[in-house]
Formats: sequence, structure tokens, C-alpha cells
Amino acid sequence: MHELIQIFLRQSGISTAFTNPFEFGIRLVFMVWGAVLLMLGLRRIEPLLLIPIGIAMMLANAPGLHLVSYACSIHDPQYLDQIEGLTQLANIVYVNGTAVRICVPYSTAVLAWIHHLFVRTEIGPILIFFGIGALSDFRPMFSYPITSIIGAAAQLGIVIVSLIAFASGFFTLPEALAIGVVGGADGPTTIYTATNIAPQLVGPLTIAVYSYIALIPVLQPPIIRALIPKKYRAIKMPPPREVGSREIVLFWLLLICVVSILVPNALPLIVALAAGNIIRECGISEVVSRYGKTVPEALLDIATIMTMLGVGSTLSYDFLSQYVVGGAEAYLEFLIKAFLCLGLGLLAFLISTIGGILLAWLLYFVTKGKVNPVIGCAGVSAVPIAARVAQREASRVDPSVYIVYHALGPNVAGIIGTAIVAGFYIGFVKTWFSYP
Repeated sequence: MHELIQIFLRQSGISTAFTNPFEFGIRLVFMVWGAVLLMLGLRRIEPLLLIPIGIAMMLANAPGLHLVSYACSIHDPQYLDQIEGLTQLANIVYVNGTAVRICVPYSTAVLAWIHHLFVRTEIGPILIFFGIGALSDFRPMFSYPITSIIGAAAQLGIVIVSLIAFASGFFTLPEALAIGVVGGADGPTTIYTATNIAPQLVGPLTIAVYSYIALIPVLQPPIIRALIPKKYRAIKMPPPREVGSREIVLFWLLLICVVSILVPNALPLIVALAAGNIIRECGISEVVSRYGKTVPEALLDIATIMTMLGVGSTLSYDFLSQYVVGGAEAYLEFLIKAFLCLGLGLLAFLISTIGGILLAWLLYFVTKGKVNPVIGCAGVSAVPIAARVAQREASRVDPSVYIVYHALGPNVAGIIGTAIVAGFYIGFVKTWFSYP
């Protein structure tokens, strides 16, 4: 009987609390964090995102379950060229510049394989962009093109916070650049960037970016009211011009050519976005009726669920054991980094909002009062939440003002802008950064 009880305790994972209390404590921290995210999702705060992330965190950290366990081995970096094909199937972690740790998920580590197949391969974020392209209307960007440059100014937070994070000395250069991308308020781009240059921070950065997207109706109005007096919020903008589908398709083809030459690392996201939008705009009834429904609905939902499960699994003891070397101090340092990511991400988002509004003010003066500065808040990539905030703040002053269509222009332009900045960051790190 005593032996049966011992076997039960070992299989149930309860023994972890006694044999390795530190590991049990880390798992408990992540499980509580996951439970909080799950509860927020059940309270209708980004439920499509936070519910799968929370569930994955709780399952990934359940003692004895090991759904994110990896088999790791240490190798000399000089032998990587000999096993290049295998390294594409594994996580490669540099250890003090003298060795590399090669880790592959165990066959039974279901969540690890979900992360591997949908997040590490970048398929998940790319498919989400595919769905967003089919879901989004880019006509506002063409109907009043001068406002599209607001989407570029709204990348200000990305650059400034990247510099702040790196200057703090607490983050490596790749980590600092990945943190800055949160300022673009674009979830798939944040995941795509972190996966390429800071895979250990995918979880915290994803939680940060989607949290601030959900909080846009709370965070942006005080900035708008502080920077834009009431009478300017009531400015009525000229009616937009008509835009044809051919113009949009030609734009995407030209943009793909330009990005492929100048920022090739952004090309997967841009091509996915373009392909989705071309499906929407092609005008072919068979394509629109079938792909036009499948891509922005079923395919986008599947990609989102699997990607969020993969992201949630990264906030687990088993996953982080690949990257966090050491005992309690190393894990404490990671937790500090994780929560600093939340704070720096918020700062990046706020600066990006301010940058968009400041450029909108410049356009107001350049066009002699034809641009409502409120649309500057929509320069971040959160479509269409930021545009709706702009409309709400304007209509509170004058209910007859209708600027949501104009605000959608910089809003969708921000998606392209953030993807291009992220591609530049990834290319910079891969080209110039040397691992310690």
C-alpha cells in the first residue's frame, strides 16, 4: 500500500513540491498568472486571445504533466554547420558564447509542438495577417492619402522605447528591439518579431500588446483631450474620394516589390496582408464567396487559437529552462524582465499615440485646417479600435462630425508601418548582432 501511494505521488506531480520546491514555486507563479488572464478573458476582455493564453499557461505549468518539455543537449558552435538541417527543427540557445544548447520537444509535449509549429515557424502570425488583410478595408488609406503618413509617425514609440530599454542595461539589444515593437499595437507583428530575435520574451510581449489594445478606449482619450482643445476636435474633414479595386491591387504589387528589395524580413507579413486584401478586392465572385469567407473567419480563428496556445506555453518552467540558465536568481531576473516588458510596452504605446497626434497637428497646419488632429491617435495598428476612439472623442464635442472613415486611413497604414519597422529590426539583429 505504501508503495502504491509513492507511485501515485510521483505520477501526480505532487512530489515536485517536496523534491524541487523552487520549480514548484515557479510553476505556481505562472499558473496563477494564467488563471488571472483566463478570468479576464471570461470577463470579455480580449476573450479570443486571453482565454487560450491563460489555459495554455495553466496546462503548461501543471506539475507532472510536462506538456512543454524539451530534450536538450550541449554542442560546440563550430559543429552547427554540419547539422544545419536539424537546427531548423530545434531551438538554438547560445550559452556564454562558447557552446550552444539544441532543444527539441518530446513527442508527448503537445503544447511544445503547437508552439513549434505555429509560433516558432512564424506560420501563426503570418496566417493571422492573412486573415486581417481579408478582413480590413484599405480604401480609407487611398481616399485621403496624406493622412497615411500618420501611420509612420505612430512608430515613434517603437524607436524611443527600444533605445530606452537598451540603455537601461537590463536588456540585450534584440530584447530591447522586440520590446519597442509593442508600441505599434500590433499583436501578430509583435509575436513575429519576438520569435525571430527574443523568443524567451514572446509570452510577456504578447500579453503586453494585446492588453494595451484592449485598453485603448481607456488610455487614448486622456491624451487626446490633453493635446487637442475642444474646438479642434470638432473639425469636419472633406468627404473622401472614391477608390477602385484596381488601384488597391496595384498598390499591393508595388509595395511587395519595394519591400522585397529594401526590407526583405518584413516580406512574409506584407505578402500575407496583401494576399488577404487582394482576395477581398479582386471582384471574382467565386473567390470572394469562398476564400473571402474562409480566410477572415475560419482560417483566422484557427490561426489565432493555435498561436495563442503556443504563446501561452512559452510562459512555463519547462520552456524557459532552455533559455534561463541558473537557479532562483536567473528566474527572478526573467520575471523582472517580464514585468518590465509590460511597463515599457505601455510607454511605447503612449509615445506612439502622441507621435501620431503631433503629426496630425502638423497636417492640420499644412492643409490649413482640413485635418482633424484627433485622427492622429489612430496611427497605431489597432484596427478599428483606435479609429472608433477618434470618432467617439470628436462626436462628443459635435455629434455631426464623422471622421471614423478618415481615421481608418492612418489606422491601416499603421499596420504596414509596424510590419516594416519590425522587418528592419529583425534584419538588423540577424546581420549585425553577435550573440554573447
